Amino acid sequence: MSESMVPEPGPGSSACKQTPEREAVTDWFAGAHPVPRQALAEWANCGVALLPLGGRFDALRVAGRLVHSAVGSGRPEAVGAALADWLHGPVIRDSRTGSGQYYVLIAPDAQWQGAADRLGTGTYLAVPRIGKQFSPVTYWAVQPRRRGRLCDPAHLAALLATADVLEAPDS
Repeated sequence: MSESMVPEPGPGSSACKQTPEREAVTDWFAGAHPVPRQALAEWANCGVALLPLGGRFDALRVAGRLVHSAVGSGRPEAVGAALADWLHGPVIRDSRTGSGQYYVLIAPDAQWQGAADRLGTGTYLAVPRIGKQFSPVTYWAVQPRRRGRLCDPAHLAALLATADVLEAPDS
């Protein structure tokens, strides 16, 4: 078969923009699942995979209103850019609830004593497919860029302290 007869991937295909780095990140996240191939199938079929926390990563659940107050915007592009600048790691947005939730992914052994709820062992998180967004409800506010690269909780604490100041009543 000549090369000209080989079909090209379609616009929605994950093969369109699959790079070695993105593939490494996808494999790293899939490895959090007891059966990594199941996570890959969930991403392919549903756009999200349920991954257990506590092994490769934990998540800090932050109310959308706090994040929006801290970054001064509720626009997804502006929030994503600000979170990328502050946190330098992956953040998931789940807008199914009224206020929406952000899930800041951190190392399981990272210290946290802030106001955000820490989710770890015994909890599953809906993790969107890496790359092209599939769901308008659960999506990457900040896409993971490198395998194993997670957020520093100290940066989140600093960001949330900014929100606390902005929300403090006048005295």
